[in-house]
Amino acid sequence: MDSILVKGGGPLSGQIPVAGAKNTCLKLMCAAILSDEPLTLTNVPRLSDIGTLSDLLRSLGVELNLLADGTVMALSGRDITNHKADYDMVRKLRASFNVLGPLVGRTGHAIVSLPGGCAIGARKVDLHLTALEKLGATLELKEGYVHASAPNGLKGAVIEFPFVTVGGTENAITAAVLAKGTTVIKNAAREPDTVGLCDCLIAMGAKIDGAGTSTITIEGVDRLHGATHAVIPDRIEMGTFMLAPAITGGEIEVVGGKRSLVESLCQKMETMGMDITETDAGLRVKRVVDRVRAIDVVTEPFPGFPTDLQAQLMAALCTADGTSVLEETIFENRFMHAPELIRMGAQIDVDGGTAKVTGVQGLRGAPVMATDLRASVSLIMAGLAAEGETQVNRVYHLDRGYERIEDKLSAIGANIQRISE
Repeated sequence: MDSILVKGGGPLSGQIPVAGAKNTCLKLMCAAILSDEPLTLTNVPRLSDIGTLSDLLRSLGVELNLLADGTVMALSGRDITNHKADYDMVRKLRASFNVLGPLVGRTGHAIVSLPGGCAIGARKVDLHLTALEKLGATLELKEGYVHASAPNGLKGAVIEFPFVTVGGTENAITAAVLAKGTTVIKNAAREPDTVGLCDCLIAMGAKIDGAGTSTITIEGVDRLHGATHAVIPDRIEMGTFMLAPAITGGEIEVVGGKRSLVESLCQKMETMGMDITETDAGLRVKRVVDRVRAIDVVTEPFPGFPTDLQAQLMAALCTADGTSVLEETIFENRFMHAPELIRMGAQIDVDGGTAKVTGVQGLRGAPVMATDLRASVSLIMAGLAAEGETQVNRVYHLDRGYERIEDKLSAIGANIQRISE
């Protein structure tokens, strides 16, 4: 099993590119089920999660090919030959559950396994199912599978979520675009990934209004056609790289970075003592204080602070001047990286959904274990500034969401290498 070896060093300097957004790309791939014409995606990230969903889509009958060194994907949902998303595939990737809406919306029936993914909380799919029932689908849970049926097609409805659900909003959207009549989704997710999905569906002929707001209105159409659509930059990878010089010092340019995608992070980083400047290529990030300042953060749905950047921010605050308080409101069990950071000398006190981080003068390298995708990269980042060597084990999590991260970080001065055993 591979591991990542990091040796703490000096400041980082140079340009680092951002790949296409994993979470956006996965949902766009599912949208290919909705049309019998080809969908071509560009700026596709080269990640193991993309490969996992590709295998599932092929099992349903979607024709899928990678072009241009894997960054262009050609999909065709002309012949959907199978309506069952098998447990062995769906358990590996939670986003696989988002084939449910497109399958029911286009074909009228689906059998989809309950999802798996990172072990960072229950993340139930009740709201996904409630939305489909509102649209007229008949649902039954049997032996770990959702059996959904709408033989006469779905019908527009008003769907009001009790709290924001990104996956639930996206499953509802993809189910509603081919439904008869008007669907109104209230308390909808506003995430850039959801907006990117809507933009792609509109390019395919869907009638969607309000993407990026809390109310999305969809007028059902008879069919969708093919399109070519670019995947937006990955704001989580972007934010991860932006936080690196907060830990190590130095100045980097995040190529492809867009402030509008990470505004909440930018505001917190500027409070910490970081300078962020928009450039023609992306975002230039520089630490302008000797030691970053402590801050308080609460994770929230977009446009609030992203839960997927909480672990990386915690790593940056381990050596901050003062005590920071991080409150996690999205997922339970998302402080599993804290004990590993403590092994490196961090001073962290976790109480339920709150972590108090008191900055120390420096961290020290240690063997640590990744528990989920974002935790794995937070340990690598901590290792960039730690004294000595840090070996991060179980990095298969890392490959789910970061494209060639050791190569990208090495190019800006990090002493990092992958070890294959």
